[in-house]
Amino acid sequence: MSKILILCTGNTCRSQMAQAFLNSFDPCLEVYSAGTEPGNQVHPKTIQVMKELDFDLSRNKPENVNKYLNRNFDYVITVCDEANETCPVFMGSVKNRLHIGFEDPALFTGTEKEILNKFREIRDQIKEEFKEFFKENIGL
Repeated sequence: MSKILILCTGNTCRSQMAQAFLNSFDPCLEVYSAGTEPGNQVHPKTIQVMKELDFDLSRNKPENVNKYLNRNFDYVITVCDEANETCPVFMGSVKNRLHIGFEDPALFTGTEKEILNKFREIRDQIKEEFKEFFKENIGL
């Protein structure tokens, strides 16, 4: 069973999505997500676009990466450039550190419809990239 930590800055959008998708690919995985500067809540549009694919993130809360620094992981995966650049030093064993970066949909500006479509676009990119990661590194 692989232990995976998905890391981004706020832990309100991309890392939450990636965690949900990885858990859906294999329920035996231990998948966590955290932020280097966690927000107060999961972004409402993240909850909305994930619900469209039958994922309920409404009870999820952003976590601080400090909670995980002493744990062992098979993979620590950063999903934003800032988290990649400021990734802390883990005291536990990290077998593989990867960066699979995505735009932050929360920073996108436009109409409500355009912003929601950006969240969907990033969600779909995350699903595909993590499906590939899973097939290449974990799946049988």
